[in-house]
Amino acid sequence: MKKLALFSILLYVLVSSQSCYYDKEQELYPGVVCDTSAVTFSNDILPIMNASCNSCHSTASALGGVVLDNYGSVSTQALNGKLYNSVAQINGASPMPKGGTILDNCKLNKIRIWVTAGAPNN
Repeated sequence: MKKLALFSILLYVLVSSQSCYYDKEQELYPGVVCDTSAVTFSNDILPIMNASCNSCHSTASALGGVVLDNYGSVSTQALNGKLYNSVAQINGASPMPKGGTILDNCKLNKIRIWVTAGAPNN
């Protein structure tokens, strides 16, 4: 009886520790295509900022003096190199989001493409 109880507990711990994990969208849904053919600030970049950055970097909560909730502020960070380096976690920049996981490749590619295009207000 003790062996059965011990086995049941061990099995429960093993199964429950393996059942919860996070994957990137592209890995979970390989048919989902990342469309980078027409990246725009309003349709692509601002939604990324709103979802991933603005809880800490909005006008109301500008941690580190960085605001990312409007075109002017985002383009400033983009053109000085800090935006992409931070979210891609490269070149010694402060890795963002703090305490979170790096943005998925699709979002990083969209930001890189937009910045490379000169961070247009589109």
